[in-house]
Amino acid sequence: MTHAQDNEPTTQALPETAAPATPTGPAKIKRTRVSGTWVAVIVALIVLVFLLIFILQNLGDATVQFLGMSAGLPLGVAMLLSAIGGALLVALVGGARIAQLRRATRRAHKALQSES
Repeated sequence: MTHAQDNEPTTQALPETAAPATPTGPAKIKRTRVSGTWVAVIVALIVLVFLLIFILQNLGDATVQFLGMSAGLPLGVAMLLSAIGGALLVALVGGARIAQLRRATRRAHKALQSES
């Protein structure tokens, strides 16, 4: 017998029916909105760092022309502004579609309530 075995407490074997139920794995932790928000914040910070690196590496001047106007901007800034413009356009169209679907759902819900 080793020294470690000498110090172990002796336990009596319990009958199988009296054995306490023990979980087989670690307890699952439910995801919350706050944890999801933190993940989104971390991802957004990483994306912002990459955007900053992109802009700082593309500081060469570019001439941008729009509707007869002309301006000189750093290339990275010009590309960032065009991406923001595209995102705003997509958000506008998506917002209009969401509003349309909500209106249709509200009408269908009212129709169902009036039939009852």
